[in-house]
Amino acid sequence: MDFILYTIPPSLWAYAFLISICAGLVKGIVGFALPMVFISGLSLILPPEMALAGLILPTLVTNGVQALAQGPKAALVSTRQFSVFLVSGLVLLLASAQLVLQIPREVFLGGIGIMVVSFSLLQLSGYHFQVRRENKVVAFLVGSMTGFVGGLSGVWGPPTVAYLTAMNTKKEDQLRVQGVVYGLGAVALLFAHITSGILTWSTLQLSAVLVLPAMAGLWIGRRFQKHIDQALFSKATLAVLVVAGLNLLRLAWAG
Repeated sequence: MDFILYTIPPSLWAYAFLISICAGLVKGIVGFALPMVFISGLSLILPPEMALAGLILPTLVTNGVQALAQGPKAALVSTRQFSVFLVSGLVLLLASAQLVLQIPREVFLGGIGIMVVSFSLLQLSGYHFQVRRENKVVAFLVGSMTGFVGGLSGVWGPPTVAYLTAMNTKKEDQLRVQGVVYGLGAVALLFAHITSGILTWSTLQLSAVLVLPAMAGLWIGRRFQKHIDQALFSKATLAVLVVAGLNLLRLAWAG
């Protein structure tokens, strides 16, 4: 068995650690975007498949911490409230993960990027979409789309946050629900990419090493987040969504 620690130069490890800390920091403040920062940063120095594998364990661990921040009971309540969204997303994620090495991602990433940027800019301009939490059809459609794109790219935060924002979800609830959604998605992604061949012994080592700096960034970010009020939190979330959407368009353009 080869240990990846000895095959990646120290300078690239330092860069990967910095990306991991930044990803955790952003997630600690707004509750999402860790996979986006990971895939964007690591893709500059690693093959896309390795970058995707690298984000899996940090995503799993940080979302577990976020989901359980208010305790297991609160996380269970959120799971029940968003069961349609979660189940539809899980099914599509497992299916699309098997297509990573066969289907180009440009169309899917570009489509989601356009939707997210348009939604966020409209919200920031003062126009507000409203979605009722009881609307199961919307939950199913958004969950399916989120899972499908998540399985292909490892990025499922933007459509999830857009959905939660459209329901005017409170800051604490939104952070917890995001943790539940992304945590369950990360578990599914873990098993899906063991099957797809993306997560191997070597890439698992890479992913494991990046957990600690991601957790450090998350801890720092959560200290900032506690001092942000609801209005500022919403604006910060939408601003990060714009960046996330533009990044998806960049990934689609780069192919």
